[in-house]
Formats: sequence, structure tokens, C-alpha cells
Amino acid sequence: MHAKVKLKKFVDKLPIPKTISPIKRDKNGSYYKVTMKQFSQKLHRDLPPTCLWGYEGTFPGPTFEVMRNETAFVKWMNNLPNKHFLPVDTTIHGSEITLPEGRTVVHVHGGRTPAHSDGYPEAWFTRNFQQTGPLFEREVYSYPNNQPATTLWYHDHTIGITRLNVYAGLAGFYLIRDENEQSLNLPKGKYEIPLLIVDRSFNPDGSLYYPSEPSQNNAGLPHQNNAGQAHQNNAGQARQNNAGQAHQNNAGLPHPSLVPPFDADTILVNGKVYPFLDVEPRKYRFRILNASNSRILTLKMDSNQPFYQIGTDRGFLETTVKINEFILMSAERVDVIIDFSQYYGQTITLKNVTKSASPETTDVMQFRVTVPLISRDTSSLPTHLREIKGFPKSMAKRTRDLKLVRINDQYGRSLNLLDGKSWMDRISEKIEVDTIEIWRIINIIDDVPHPIHLHLVGFQILGRRPFDVSHFQKTGNLIFTGPSTPPEPYEMGLKDTVQSPFGFVTFIISNFGPFTGRYVWHCHLLEHEDYEMMRPMEVFKTQDWRKR
Repeated sequence: MHAKVKLKKFVDKLPIPKTISPIKRDKNGSYYKVTMKQFSQKLHRDLPPTCLWGYEGTFPGPTFEVMRNETAFVKWMNNLPNKHFLPVDTTIHGSEITLPEGRTVVHVHGGRTPAHSDGYPEAWFTRNFQQTGPLFEREVYSYPNNQPATTLWYHDHTIGITRLNVYAGLAGFYLIRDENEQSLNLPKGKYEIPLLIVDRSFNPDGSLYYPSEPSQNNAGLPHQNNAGQAHQNNAGQARQNNAGQAHQNNAGLPHPSLVPPFDADTILVNGKVYPFLDVEPRKYRFRILNASNSRILTLKMDSNQPFYQIGTDRGFLETTVKINEFILMSAERVDVIIDFSQYYGQTITLKNVTKSASPETTDVMQFRVTVPLISRDTSSLPTHLREIKGFPKSMAKRTRDLKLVRINDQYGRSLNLLDGKSWMDRISEKIEVDTIEIWRIINIIDDVPHPIHLHLVGFQILGRRPFDVSHFQKTGNLIFTGPSTPPEPYEMGLKDTVQSPFGFVTFIISNFGPFTGRYVWHCHLLEHEDYEMMRPMEVFKTQDWRKR
């Protein structure tokens, strides 16, 4: 049984990830070189240094800051060991024993990126490009950044081991800026802070703990507790509390074996366990990312003060939204302003109030409003942020019904599938470039919501509507049992990841472009993504298609 390592909260200062500088800039763009390496980093005052994998030898990796339409060329260099330090399950597709363990490929999540630079899961490469995956194309990726100012992030996307590589530390921020953002007079400089939130478990020697097989209570069995409570169910509790217990009924499983989504027992922000931040009594801008493998975060200030949300996954909202709490699933982002001007002398805790959270994971970080105001706060809290051109439903060329389903594999483990298909099945999502489609995501998996992520595009959430699950399972026909509910206020604007709760059809709409080629869509619970809950999709030009 894994013994939890108890760590004192709020003893380490919040680190701010460094911004990476290009090697050079010219009229064609900016040029970067980023090396992935194994290193040790102190994640808490009372922990020995932890072995990690990270970009440029830091966790999180350095932050990219680029201007809109400024092309960034990045040579991603793999300098990692050949063997992984986390347990690799060689029974899942894309992670066979014949493949090198130290393989990586980088995806800029939310980026409008050409297919050759999107980080396709089979475009992996090893140390010094000695071995490459079947769809590897190039050593230098190009990012045109032809999208409005937004908070993106970059992370590993290697088929079969994404969950391990991200858990090991391969993640960082990627920020796009533009003239509109500069005109809004938002808090900036040291008053603009990215917050990358993850959960991790530790061994007493400071090393990362990740289970090598499911516990006896979750070896492939569906999570039955509180099924259908879209955001607040306790499905994560069983996983979290049972991790590493005796494996009495796992005799038939391979070892190591893939676990169901894993909720670790300790929260880190920017690579520190339960950090604190000293702030002035003024406005701050925080870009918040849930980079956990699977943990759901429901964030709230214990002072009950509001967040003023200005942005979501793919950039600014149209107007600022005042909210008291919000939910972030894996990969989702929010851009908020917090005003500490009325709280001088107070200590405020950012809480995770998801009902499945354990006592250890209800605290995230602390804000100490103890620094005297250095100068008058002249930043703005704008009402109007930008115009968003919607996708007219009347222009949709097609509506697709896509089911989220669960079966058991040959070992009795849970196998979650998109539309009942596995990674190697023929491509079924073939979409003509620059056409609008509506996707109806039909979730009949009775556990936590699934965060569904589409590469290349941003989309709008049209709503979620409950349906008769039993009737659908028997007949394949949808009978709705209630009206459609609109997206939450914090889900307005453009998204690239959507929460898809059990018993609901989640409606999204997008224009698929501007690039063509092979992309993917998948569940962003990384343990699901690694084990078949990911599908290729192809965006094509009509004339190219006819030539085949």
C-alpha cells in the first residue's frame, strides 16, 4: 500500500516560470531550441529533490511569449534516457515492448498549427532523433500563431505514454499576445502570473509515485457511485484513496498495467507543493491551467471574493464575467483578474471545492496580501474585451453523433472508446477544410465527465441536453428527457476542451481549418487517451481528396 507523504502547506514561495528567449529573430520569425532532459528539482522544503523530465530541465517548462502572426520555429530536442522511470504498460497499443521508452513528441495545446507541427502521437522521436515514429516528418516545428491573444500550453503527446511523460514534468505555458490585448490595459509585468496546477504523489525519498497497476477496487470496473452528477460526483475518491492497495484480484493482469484515471494526493502550483504568493492590495491577472492527468478542480477563494474572468481556452471572452467559482478539467484554462485592494493584511486560500477532493487536495495555494502598494494601480478591469464571430448553426454542413462508450478488454480492464472505435480503426471523421460542423457528443459512461479535446480548432459550446441512456443503449435512438442547458458563464467564448458529463449530449460547433492534414481528437483524461480513447481526424481539400 502506498503511504501518503504528509507535507506542511504554504511554506514555499510560488515560483514564476522563466520566459524563454529565441536564439534569433528575423523577418521570417523567431527561432528556438528546447531540450527535454532528466533532472532533479526540489518541489517542497521538506522533500529531497525529485527526479523529473522537463523542457530545458525545469518543471514547468519555460513560458513562450509570442506575438500574433509571428512565426515561431522550435527545434524540440530529446535528451532523455532510454528507459522511463515510471511504470510502462507494454500491453497497450503504441507502447509495445519493441518501442523505446524514452520517446517524445510535443503538442502546443490549443494552437492553430499545421499538421506537420501539431505533435501527432505517432510522430515521436528519441534521443538525437536516433529512432522516430511512423509519422515523424521534421525536426523543426513551425507555429504561425495566426490566432488572437490566448493562453495555450505545450506538453508531451506520445502515443501510449502521454500520461507518464506529462506526469514526469513535460508541460509548460505558451502565450500569444496581440494589439487588442495591449489596448485593454490589463495588469501586466509582475502583476500577470501563470498558474500551472497539477496533482502528484510522492514516495518518502522524494521520488514521484505512480501506481504500476490498478487497485483491487478499480481493476477495470465502472465507477458506479453518484453516476450522472455531472461535475460533483465522487468517482475520483475511490481511485485516490485506493491507489496502491493490495491487488488480490489482479492476478490476471499484466505488470505493469495501466490504471484508471489516477488522482494523486498532493497539489502543486508552478512546481511547488501548496505554495504561497505575497501580493499587493491591487489587481492581478492569473492565467490558470489544470495540467493534471485527470483531477477535476473546482476553484474558489475562501474569502468568497469574486474572480473576474476575461478569457478561456482560446482567448478573451466578449465581456468580463464575474464568477465565484469555476470548474477546470484536465487541459482547461481560465484567464481571470483578482482584486486584492480591499484585503490588505489578510491571508486568502485558493480552494479546490470539488466534492471528491480529499482533505489534502482541498487547498491549492495561498495569497498573502502583505506587500504595501508600491505604486497606484492604474490597470483596468474592462467590460468589453473583443468581438467573437460565432459559427452560424444554419451554415453547418454536417451534424455528427459521436458516442463515448466503455467495454472491458481481454484482462477485464476498462476500455473507453470514442464512437466505439479504437485508434487503428479507419478514419471516420473526414472533414472538408473551412466547413462548419456540429458535433453531438453522447456520453453513456457512468463516471466523471470526460474532457473532450479537438486539435487544430476552437469551438463554441451550444449546450448540454439530458437523454434516456437506457433507451439509447437498447435502440441507438436519442430521446431527450429535458431541455438543453446553456454553457456555464465561464465556458463562453471559444474553447478547445469541453466537459462531457454522463447522460447528456454535449453540443459543440466549429469551423474546421485553416490547415489540412491529419489531426486527432481525444479524451484529455490522460490514462484514457493513452488507452484507445483517441481518434485520428482528417481535414482535407476537395480537390486533394478527388486525386486519391
